[in-house]
Amino acid sequence: MQYKNMKLKSSRLTHRSVPILLSLFAATILSGCASYPDWLPSAGPSMAQVQDAPKAQNDSGIQIVDVNDAVARRLLAGQKQSLFSETFKASAHSGYVIGAGDVLEVSIWEAPPAALFGSGLMDPRMGPATTRVTAFPEQMVNSDGTINIPFAGQIPASGRSPQQIEAEIVRRLKGKANLPQVLVRVIHNNTANVTVVGEVTSSTRMPLTARGERLLDALAAAGGVRQPVNKMTLQLTRGDQVQALPLETIIRDPKQNIVLQPGDVITSLFQPLSFTVLGATGKNEEMNFEAQGISLAQALARAGGLQDTRADAQGVFIFRFESPSAMDLGGKTPNMTPEGKIPVIYRVNLKDPATFFIAQSFPIENKDVLFVSNAPAAELQKFLNIVVSALYPVANVISVTK
Repeated sequence: MQYKNMKLKSSRLTHRSVPILLSLFAATILSGCASYPDWLPSAGPSMAQVQDAPKAQNDSGIQIVDVNDAVARRLLAGQKQSLFSETFKASAHSGYVIGAGDVLEVSIWEAPPAALFGSGLMDPRMGPATTRVTAFPEQMVNSDGTINIPFAGQIPASGRSPQQIEAEIVRRLKGKANLPQVLVRVIHNNTANVTVVGEVTSSTRMPLTARGERLLDALAAAGGVRQPVNKMTLQLTRGDQVQALPLETIIRDPKQNIVLQPGDVITSLFQPLSFTVLGATGKNEEMNFEAQGISLAQALARAGGLQDTRADAQGVFIFRFESPSAMDLGGKTPNMTPEGKIPVIYRVNLKDPATFFIAQSFPIENKDVLFVSNAPAAELQKFLNIVVSALYPVANVISVTK
């Protein structure tokens, strides 16, 4: 009888001690760790682990930058693209000009009594015996850029408009022909063309005329783009100058729809820009964005925002290989990647309401990784769940043997 009472008393004591044992077990493990155990399930590093990354990897050259208004303005200024209207200045010969290789036809009218070209044909449109027209054989502008006209000699043609060539012939015939009038026609345009290639319906060479064709005219001549307009970029190559702009910018700003020059090459580029979202957000995936670019606020919204039960609003990070020109290094030269980039972690504190204004201007770049760490309370909850699930069977055994 005494043995049974002692056994019952021991069982009750043990049963009552289960909650205490659970608390002591959890406190013992937590007290022995500066942070949560490495074996604890997680979607990525905690805020503390990210902040300690430069110290943990001394040779990596990782820079941690707190996002503020000055940082956002500097990055935004660095992303500003040069405009076509600024890079490609309009020349004195905008539009169509004659070039070496073009085939021209020159006709000269001479008032009666025609003396110089008297053997020419009469022009029936001007009435009987009024004027005579002489149509010279078609001739190609030679490599020297000239054409030959009887009694006028070698006429410079390359780089001139038909009207300028006409004026030059009239000037040279003055005093030789009787009130000469000249007409220059382009029979074959072999030089004044632009080339359109890339993501267009049909690559083409479009001839230029005196009208002065523009960028969107060439794009239309090629049948338009094959991808959504907001994901397209137009690159213009003129001589040794190369410049690109989003197609939407050219459509919205008429100044960027510049007049084309002979030899221009227009390349329609499909650039599926994207960033990757990881951590405590509504969804984790790679997300495409427009060639115009998006802000941090837009990126967070597309990711479904922060998870209220998991996210640490102070632990929002953007991982990026940044250009040194976009950094304020203070004279220091950190380690760089073989491509000349600096690994940078931008730290964002969304607990501060002012940060939401900054997030509207902070630019997201191609291949950025947006990561939101778990809050400490969420990590603690996961840890306690694991501890309780491990000790709960023990408590059940004790209850059964009670």
